[in-house]
Amino acid sequence: MGRIMNIPVADRRSPSNVLVVNAGSSSLKFTMYSMDKETVMARGVVERIGLSEPFLKYERNSDKAVKEEAPVTNHDEALRMVCAKLVDPAKGVLTSLDQVEAIGHRVVHGGENFHDSVIVTNEVKTNIRECISLAPLHNPPNLGGIDACERVFKNIPNVAVFDTAFHHSMPASSYLYAIPYDYYEKFGIRKYGFHGTSHKFVSYATADLLGKPLGELKLITAHMGNGASITAVDRGNVLDTSMGMTPLNGLVMGTRCGDIDPAVVLYLVRRGMSADDIDRVLNKCSGLLGVSGIGSGDMRDNIAAAEGGNMQAQRAIRMFIHRLVSYIGSYYTILEGADAVVFTGGIGENSAYIRERAIKKLDCLGCFLDEEKNNQVAGCPAIISTPESKLKAIVMPTNEELMIARETVRLLTVPSKIIPPCDLK
Repeated sequence: MGRIMNIPVADRRSPSNVLVVNAGSSSLKFTMYSMDKETVMARGVVERIGLSEPFLKYERNSDKAVKEEAPVTNHDEALRMVCAKLVDPAKGVLTSLDQVEAIGHRVVHGGENFHDSVIVTNEVKTNIRECISLAPLHNPPNLGGIDACERVFKNIPNVAVFDTAFHHSMPASSYLYAIPYDYYEKFGIRKYGFHGTSHKFVSYATADLLGKPLGELKLITAHMGNGASITAVDRGNVLDTSMGMTPLNGLVMGTRCGDIDPAVVLYLVRRGMSADDIDRVLNKCSGLLGVSGIGSGDMRDNIAAAEGGNMQAQRAIRMFIHRLVSYIGSYYTILEGADAVVFTGGIGENSAYIRERAIKKLDCLGCFLDEEKNNQVAGCPAIISTPESKLKAIVMPTNEELMIARETVRLLTVPSKIIPPCDLK
């Protein structure tokens, strides 16, 4: 338990055209890849499925994205509309749907069942369904996306890639909570971690940037967007991660509180609040939104307000930085030193303001900011620490869709043998 589970499969020809699907409750995101050179052929999203005014956004290659009405009421209809667009004579990228060779799916929660990506079978779908209690908002639409693809694409292999899988290399000392062990055995109460696909992608991408095998590196990867998490990666294996049984734990986020004394919940219950009310407050009304009081959990809005003199927004940003740096220090310790701290996600990739304020607190770890490089970098890979820094600071754009496509190819082409986790490149 707690180790990566690699699944041997028969020899297969490597698929080239891979469709990546991320099905939400009222959306269907898609990316069509040519994996020969890992190029995006087309991408887009169907939004507001089953709601009023649904629409499709579609972008072919580097063409300007187009938006049009999407008269769809369910994911099957949305997928068929996407398929029609992919083979459209004027705007399509395929001559026939038969050219789609494999489909990769984002699935949020794999629970204890899945330590790696897997080829979808009926048994796999049953196990994903059993994890719905752990991710009631995400796993049902993720599973619905798989079902829709199976109906629309006959006899095309589907691969499930789990947000939680990368974190299954955590030791029990990290993933267990100090509550009666029976609760773990009976109810699966433990730390699972999330954003695993992102943390895995940037770990390998950072190894490429540094010109070293991931198996020789110790990294602290910080995925910071509206949701945020940080992970200690020891030579390709996760030692610890900030999100817990749910994505609520850990860093201060856009609308989530992150770490909190559990007795606060009990106190609010005794004050008359219901479980649903508390859930809403902690997940949707807290974080930057709750502290700043400016009506937005978006970091850009908070920075603008802070620079305009809003003291609550300034306080919210200081709390965000404090929590982030506290985790970096903690993970540096449990890793017994680290080669790099890696910033990714919308905030990590694009906010020089946040990176500067975080890195300037890492002098004691031997990480020194190159301010000129930091201010020049937005959304591209770069080392933003000075050459003499013992701990490098790196900006690394994430690409979860490409990671899902890579996992799909890996699962469908590896020979019938166990592949160690650090040999995935």
